[in-house]
Amino acid sequence: MYVIPLLYRISSMNDHVSITRLHYTFQSVITKHNILRTALYIDDTNGNIIQHCLDANIILDGDMKSNRLTIVNIDNDNHHQVNETIAEILNQADLFDLSKGRVIRCHILRHYHQSQDSITYENDDLLTENDHILISIHHAIFDGASTSIFLHDLSLVYESDESQVRLSMDESSLSYIDYSVHEHIMDMSLSREFWHSQLEGYNLARQLSLPVDRQRSSTNHQRSGLASIAEITFDSEICTSFLNYASSHHLTPFQLGLSIFYVFLFKLSHGETDLCISSINANRYRNELQNMIGMFVSTLPYRAELDPHWSFNEVAKHVREKCLSILEHSHYPLQHILGDNQLTQSNVSFLEIMFDFITVSKEVEYLCLNDTNLKQISLEQSLEMSKFDFSVTFEYNPLSDNKKLSCSLICSRDLFEKSTISKIAQRFEYMLKQLFKTQLSNAFTTDTNSSINKASLILPDEAEEMKLVVFHRLENIVNEAPASFAQARIWLDERIRFDPEKPQVAIYNMPFIYRMQSSHTLSVKQLHQALQITVDKHLSLHTSLTFDAEMNVLMQRVITRKENHTDMFSIIESTYETDEQLNNILHDEKRNPQLFNLAQGLVFRCHIIYYQQVSSNDLLSDKDILIFNFHHALFDFPSMNIFLHDLNQAYTTGQLLYDDNTLLRYLDYAVIEQQMAMTGASMFWFDALHDCKLDQSLSLPFDRYHLTNEHRTGHATSISFDFGQDLSHHFLTHASSNNIPLEHLTFAICFIFLFKLTSGQTDLCLAMNINDNRYRDELKSIIGLFE
Repeated sequence: MYVIPLLYRISSMNDHVSITRLHYTFQSVITKHNILRTALYIDDTNGNIIQHCLDANIILDGDMKSNRLTIVNIDNDNHHQVNETIAEILNQADLFDLSKGRVIRCHILRHYHQSQDSITYENDDLLTENDHILISIHHAIFDGASTSIFLHDLSLVYESDESQVRLSMDESSLSYIDYSVHEHIMDMSLSREFWHSQLEGYNLARQLSLPVDRQRSSTNHQRSGLASIAEITFDSEICTSFLNYASSHHLTPFQLGLSIFYVFLFKLSHGETDLCISSINANRYRNELQNMIGMFVSTLPYRAELDPHWSFNEVAKHVREKCLSILEHSHYPLQHILGDNQLTQSNVSFLEIMFDFITVSKEVEYLCLNDTNLKQISLEQSLEMSKFDFSVTFEYNPLSDNKKLSCSLICSRDLFEKSTISKIAQRFEYMLKQLFKTQLSNAFTTDTNSSINKASLILPDEAEEMKLVVFHRLENIVNEAPASFAQARIWLDERIRFDPEKPQVAIYNMPFIYRMQSSHTLSVKQLHQALQITVDKHLSLHTSLTFDAEMNVLMQRVITRKENHTDMFSIIESTYETDEQLNNILHDEKRNPQLFNLAQGLVFRCHIIYYQQVSSNDLLSDKDILIFNFHHALFDFPSMNIFLHDLNQAYTTGQLLYDDNTLLRYLDYAVIEQQMAMTGASMFWFDALHDCKLDQSLSLPFDRYHLTNEHRTGHATSISFDFGQDLSHHFLTHASSNNIPLEHLTFAICFIFLFKLTSGQTDLCLAMNINDNRYRDELKSIIGLFE
């Protein structure tokens, strides 16, 4: 896991490298740099980790293999063998032995044909086109900045004679061990105070809320090391905009990349503002350390306390100031930071999230051995190991034509599936494009003045999910399908809110009450026929809801005439003489739970209430009452407009024109609804309700409280009042002048009232029905429950 691989390939057929010369060069560089032959082990007496520089003559004696150089022959005809061989090498348990100073290895991957004399070929000293050199170095003695120093010395020694090499090795020069000793005696009291102030008040054990697929076991802290990886390659326009922004705002690419990463974590964690991650610092704070091979890199906590109302410009400024302040104290060891806070590496959350920015230099991109230029080859993603739960690394390569700026996400497969990281990478790229986006003029500008709250991780195709859905007649659905989400909510609500052992009160009866205008009449017979025609067209008005225990799903089923020889709805007639009698009838229509039977599909009824006596001439007069009553599980308020429109047409013309074979049904909607992609909607609601205590009641001035095992009685206390002419006028004027829908304005007033009623509670969550949820034109002619 802590191997730094350097892979180079001879790319020209005219180039070659001498294995003997390379072996000598390799030995010479190890001789020059003490750290490349340094052992690390634990002192049994005091438990300290000790480094011991081994004698060059002892460690380099012996054949090539013991001197860390191994030749591996690769079949030219097997294109996958190179990657397979590299994977085997890097995964060798005995690749290194820190306790014995075996910290660097060189493998030569040489191609040959099966027909070739392998014995003769093995004695051939020259490497040629497509041969590879793999140098593996343990991270404990080597960091990224050491690479260019190491490659420079390899190149220099390979091209020089032995006497020149010896002259270049100054035994009196500063070594890594000297640095280590100096590091332990430095006065770090100011840095200790700095890091204490940086982390004060932060819960270092708190895990950032990331969209993991699974949690790490609380008992097993072992990592597999396996990685889920995604890579983003930014186009030239974004690269240019990125660099221009950094330059104009006096930011380093690292600081700009880190600013973007903070905003991304802010959105990914649903608005978490106190963010602490880890990043690395070169830590070569003195000139004499610049040309020394060793492990200088310091892993440090980078804490940012964001304001969600900040613009990206303000975030970038904050990050720049943070990085500059850290620079002065980057030498303070992580062990001290953790020790000062009584922590260990195993229980610190910020160490699991890593950010880095790498700028590729020419000195690393190519290895020059005499006149032969070997090009660095990137390792296959499958060879990457995950040291952290979640790491993001930007790479800027000015030498590349088509991949100048890229970003890789390397995350632990213990927590994240590959598909999850791939989707997270898409969201990261999309968010970055929102900051650095193309305007209509095709000039690349940055949208960095807006609040970071406005940045969105919902991808364009997810935002368009609803528009991509096609509601159509489903040929495979005859008369039965799973209930819609809305139906299931109503059905379940009826069963859990009230005590089944006590007389129930209906809560989902929907009576609509009408009376004839003066001098108008209505034919009861004609009404009956019109109702039959309307009910025949709208299947929801004769659909049952039953729970299928075997499938564990609520099903809806259209009841047809063949199954039920009686009418699919009922017409009830009664009379009244007094207002009290009428009110009792109206109350019964509203509260009687026996009027409907969902299991039998009896969900609609018509109640004709005659004044004093039933009409003898089959006509309703202006004193008679007409009630259309529906069960809410199959009907919503906008459905009434559809019902009345079709009822009027059926009453007037005696027919409704439609094709029963192609007509879109509520059944079709319910099936397609459950097949719809809802990723964007899911992200929106998860983000909106994150950290909302949904199971916590508001602190209202109750007279008594519900017991945990107590059912509702259904009894209500209600009061209504009139706003009055002046207040109503001001209310309507305010809504109109500010272009605010009336329901939004009343909702805002309700929130303010609850804020005061709860003595200042600011996190308020309440429910509101979206009555007209027919978000597509083809749904606007369907009777059913869409709210």
